[in-house]
Amino acid sequence: MAHSKARVTDGKVTYPPGVKEISDKISKEEMVRRLKMVVKTFMDMDQDSEEEKELYLNLALHLASDFFLKHPDKDVRLLVACCLADIFRIYAPEAPYTSPDKLKDIFMFITRQLKGLEDTKSAQFNRYFYLLENIAWVKSYNICFELEDSNEIFTQLYRTLFQVINNGHNQKVHMHMVDLMSSIICEGDTVSQELLDTVLVNLVPAHKNLNKQAYDLAKALLKRTAQAIEPYITNFFNQVLMLGKTSVSDLSEHVFDLILELYNIDSHLLLSVLPQLEFKLKSNDNDERLQVVKLLAKMFGAKDSELAAQNKPLWQCYLGRFNDIHVPIRLECVKFASHCLMNHPDLAKDLTEFLRVRSHDPEEAIRHDVIVSIVTAAKKDLSLVNDALLNFVKERTLDKRWRVRKEAMMGLASIYRKYSLQGEGGREASKQISWIKDKLLHIYYQNSIDDRLLVERVFAQYMVPHNLETTERMKCLYYLYATLDTNAVKALNEMWKCQNLLRHHVKDLLDLIKKPKSDASSKAVFAKVMVITRNLPDPGKAQDFVKKLAQVLDDDERIRDQLETLVSPSCSCKQAEVCVRDITKKLGSPKQPSNPFLEMVKFLLERIAPVHIDTESISALVKQVNKSIDGTADDEEEGVPTEEAIRAGLELLKVLSFTHPVSFHSAETFESLLGCLKMDDEKVAEAALQIFKNTGMKMEESFPHIKSVLLPVLQAKAKRGPPRQAKYAIHCINTMFTNRDTHFAQIFEPLHKGLDPANLEQLITPLTTLGHLAQLAPEQFAAPLKSLVANFIVKDLLMNDRIPGKKTTKLWVPDEEVSPETLAKIQGIKLMVRWLLGVKNNQSKSGNSTLRMLTAILHSDGDLTEQGRMGKPDMSRLRLAAACALLKLAQEPCYHEIVTLEQYQLCALVINDECYQVRQGFSQKLHRGLCRLRLPLEYMAVFALCAKDPVKERRAHARQCLVKNVNIRREYLKQHAAISDKLFSLLPEYVVPYTIHLLAHDPDYVKVQDIEQLKEIKEALWFVLEIIMAKNENNSHAFIRKMVENIKQTKDAQAASDPKTNEKLYTVCDVAMHIIMSKSTTYSLESPKDPVLPTCFFTKPDKNFSNTKNYLPPEMKSFFTPGKPKSANVLGAVNKPLSSAGKPIQSKASRMETASNDDPSSNPGSPQRSKTRLDSTEMDHSENEDISLKRADTTDKDVEKPRGRKRALTSGEDQDVKPKRGRKKAVANAAPVAESEDQWDEDTRPEDEQNSPPKKGRRGRPPKSATPGQETPAKGKRGRKKAAPPPEEEEDAEQAEEEEEEDAEAVEPAEEEEDDGSSENTELKTKAGRPARTPRRSQGTESAESTPQKRRGRPPKSAQPPAKKPARGGRSKAAAAKDDSEEEEDEEEEEEEEEEPTPKGRKKPAGRRR
Repeated sequence: MAHSKARVTDGKVTYPPGVKEISDKISKEEMVRRLKMVVKTFMDMDQDSEEEKELYLNLALHLASDFFLKHPDKDVRLLVACCLADIFRIYAPEAPYTSPDKLKDIFMFITRQLKGLEDTKSAQFNRYFYLLENIAWVKSYNICFELEDSNEIFTQLYRTLFQVINNGHNQKVHMHMVDLMSSIICEGDTVSQELLDTVLVNLVPAHKNLNKQAYDLAKALLKRTAQAIEPYITNFFNQVLMLGKTSVSDLSEHVFDLILELYNIDSHLLLSVLPQLEFKLKSNDNDERLQVVKLLAKMFGAKDSELAAQNKPLWQCYLGRFNDIHVPIRLECVKFASHCLMNHPDLAKDLTEFLRVRSHDPEEAIRHDVIVSIVTAAKKDLSLVNDALLNFVKERTLDKRWRVRKEAMMGLASIYRKYSLQGEGGREASKQISWIKDKLLHIYYQNSIDDRLLVERVFAQYMVPHNLETTERMKCLYYLYATLDTNAVKALNEMWKCQNLLRHHVKDLLDLIKKPKSDASSKAVFAKVMVITRNLPDPGKAQDFVKKLAQVLDDDERIRDQLETLVSPSCSCKQAEVCVRDITKKLGSPKQPSNPFLEMVKFLLERIAPVHIDTESISALVKQVNKSIDGTADDEEEGVPTEEAIRAGLELLKVLSFTHPVSFHSAETFESLLGCLKMDDEKVAEAALQIFKNTGMKMEESFPHIKSVLLPVLQAKAKRGPPRQAKYAIHCINTMFTNRDTHFAQIFEPLHKGLDPANLEQLITPLTTLGHLAQLAPEQFAAPLKSLVANFIVKDLLMNDRIPGKKTTKLWVPDEEVSPETLAKIQGIKLMVRWLLGVKNNQSKSGNSTLRMLTAILHSDGDLTEQGRMGKPDMSRLRLAAACALLKLAQEPCYHEIVTLEQYQLCALVINDECYQVRQGFSQKLHRGLCRLRLPLEYMAVFALCAKDPVKERRAHARQCLVKNVNIRREYLKQHAAISDKLFSLLPEYVVPYTIHLLAHDPDYVKVQDIEQLKEIKEALWFVLEIIMAKNENNSHAFIRKMVENIKQTKDAQAASDPKTNEKLYTVCDVAMHIIMSKSTTYSLESPKDPVLPTCFFTKPDKNFSNTKNYLPPEMKSFFTPGKPKSANVLGAVNKPLSSAGKPIQSKASRMETASNDDPSSNPGSPQRSKTRLDSTEMDHSENEDISLKRADTTDKDVEKPRGRKRALTSGEDQDVKPKRGRKKAVANAAPVAESEDQWDEDTRPEDEQNSPPKKGRRGRPPKSATPGQETPAKGKRGRKKAAPPPEEEEDAEQAEEEEEEDAEAVEPAEEEEDDGSSENTELKTKAGRPARTPRRSQGTESAESTPQKRRGRPPKSAQPPAKKPARGGRSKAAAAKDDSEEEEDEEEEEEEEEEPTPKGRKKPAGRRR
């Protein structure tokens, strides 16, 4: 190639061939053309061309002149930059430029040209790429290391590259940029902070989001240069974190974001930084700790992070922040948990304990987020959460805050639907969460309407989704019902019952609205509005909305018609959906997105719409039951044995027959039920009979062919079927057939004639049938019934012991071991009572005779003949039957009036019977009668005697019964303000006089001034007073004080002339007065009204008599501790707040905190108790509480010895007045027999004698050698012996104590009450199946065996009959009987339970929170 030659030293520039001089004298286009040729020449040259290098040296210097470097045309600058890049390549390692300033200008020039890389669509892009590739490959910028301004050059280069990188660049551009920048870091001596900032700024979230490519470039660069750049990164963080020199960099404020990004890029970049974070976690600055916690949450929780395993000290230090004093930090830790559980299941074990503590955090938001974290992980994969974590969510379903409870319930519901209903996790997962369905339904026992509504919603959407096809929906319901536990079944039944009741209320409202307007109708509408309001959330607001709805229904006929369709019994599920949609659409407004009125209407419609059950559904359910019967159902696949499935299915149909009877009216359904009647399984046939009873009202006219087949079956069952089937058969005939008298006669005659006392096993069914016939048709069989009762039942059956009882020390045996004779006697007793209840009058004095017979049974311990032939279990059964019969009769006003005080007191003592099951069964009957407002108020006082029960569970149950009864009566009075004149029979405070009188006549209260006996009186009084005084409504404390003062101005009507009896009465009054004074600060105020005392218990006050004497011994005063009675919330233990978490906000009810049984305010004589109590009436408590009930720390008080009652020396004179524990054997057995026979000869007995108790031996068992002047040995008492717990708990005392300590949770539901809306479902949260809240009483040494206990005394046989008992007043018919029109099924249910003792292992219900 020929060149224009010139010596370099000449300073002349040599150009490549064909290239003329390039100067400012030529045009731009020409200059570009010539420069392209120069570029081509340099491009083709390599480093070995020494001659050419020498030749073009001046050209290289010329191209670096300011003329080119500052040329205005970008094309010229680009071509010059390409030439310069090649020159550095060719002349490497020595550049032809020696001046540092010139080098700086050149590299800054090249850097500026690299900005052209930004436009990938430019025609010159390839030349820009060539420029980048060239300088990256040659590492041209490394020349700058020696320059003073190298940092400026490198920083500008980095900034330029980070600015120009974009998503239009391919991988090669990215790679060359990384090569170029990494060479500067790896081969340089240092990395300045400015340069480091230029790289790191791209990791800051704000920049990262703006330019993802720059972030990727920085990420790649840092990965490439990790080892070289790590010391500079460490130094930066050290300056900022440890030394606090935030001025070293503008990125100081983003230091935690940078740490996270650097850790995600390469954890080795932070090897020396992570220990600094451990230090920062302990900083005193809340915000700083919060930032570090947020950072570490992301680092530990990242999917592939191994930080927790690599840096265990940091992990442990981080876990410590779960207990941080600062709320946002704890909240952040809890939120992190879900990511950690999902990404690192191996860390779940470490997190569990910390989440447990946070699930009890004082802050609502933290408890809420604990649930969210656990549920989120569980919904992703159930294996990610252990059972302990799911239990935390379970506990929070009872949190004191609605938001937390709702989150927990919805979380569990969604987990249940995913893994159980949809079966996503397989059978194992479904089994793991099988408890959820039960737990969700248990929540229906809460008193909060919000909780109950949510359970209904959860059931309709998650447990049995209403949008499933009918067959699938009923199959789902069928197997759900078969697998629910007993308490959950009761809750579900109650839910349907409540919804059905509300449907009836709405239907009543519609009927009232359609009536002509009047004052009476307006009042009726308002009353019904109030009833409906109580079934909706936030009754205060709901009241206005329901009023508005009533007005809308009055004005809009179309909405009224749709609502009538919705509540009609024949409404189908599809119709219901249409009606709900149309009503909400009509009431809604697009202009008003949030409409509280519409929300309330939706709540109401949601509760009353029949979304699950209609005629089609019942038919599908019956088919499902038939499949199980035929063996074609997949019961085993569903995990339910076929027999259980059939029973559960029939039980489900039975329940639905109460709430949806019209849905059963189809021939197919009735024919299937007929088939069930013929099955061998007694339970199945029994359920079918109950369904017929509930649904067969119109069978005669609508299904005559069914009736003709059914009648013979019913008659056969009534005559020869099992007793319970016979009972329901009679009731079916009574319900279904118009000519029932004829059918009854056909059954009565042969059964009456065929009664044979010699064949006891064959007596039970006929006696059952005759008893129900006597109750349903007493007039039809009046004469034969009276003869039957007097001659057969009393003389032949009850007064004879044909078969000797088994000798055993047990006081109770299972049902199947009870002798036929005892069962027949029990049915005989029930027959007498049912006959009297059917007659409902005492004109023939049969009631007096029956009461004497029943009290004779109680007097004689159940062995009426006193021949000693009966076994103890049989005697226990008869005592229970007699006591329950007495309670049954007392519910009927005409018989209540003739119950004497002695009979009442004897009946009350059964609650302290030596047999656990007798005490349990009696207290349940008592509770049920009181809840229905059928038993008079004085019977509520009987629960005071439960304070002496040695079994903790019984005391707790009695207390909950009292709480519920008090609440029911107060609520009834609120709803029926018009019956204020009947306050005496309803106001709970009026139980105090009855309690005082009952305790004054307690057979254990022998020595008036005995401290131990007075302490027990005080315990019993406080047992009642604590609940009565929990709320000081209308200054009730002063009212109670006034009542007690008034009693001291009267005399005991039972023995008005006996000074000792009156002294006892006044002493008990003083105990009550001291309790009131020690526990109330308002007792001294003016009483709101003057109390009325029951005249049959107390004489009229003597105006000339002023009793101001204090009858208590001085040393007794030390046993009364001051303090307010606490509302006892059965809601749960206090969450222990962090000591550093600051004082929680105190709510209005923060004083009502819950605690263990060690409670000073709960018992006047228990100074060691903490000042809190449990209550089942209040919702609010302190910020640190939750509703789940924890067992408090066990103290010595939890393990006391059962109390034996001391026996005092009594004189012969005392024995005439006071009952004594002991039973004198009759001189001859014939005497009581003859006397009992005489009881039925009403015409020959004086009236006084007819009303007196039978002349029998005293209740109790003194030794035969005991004389009136001697001390009766303790074993002769019928009082608090060692407990007689249920037989199924036959373990030793130590085992019982261990069970007490268990933290397992058991829910005890409320008793099934089929009466009306006044019943509530309540539950007692317990630990290990025992009530967690009881009075301070013995527990530890309670035996699980029904061993004899020290007996509770019985009234003595008087030398002469006591005076006729005065008439008992003060009982409101409306309140007492709740109306004769109460649903018949209530009576039936009650009788059912009489006949069927509580199943083994099933605890009876008790009250629950709020």
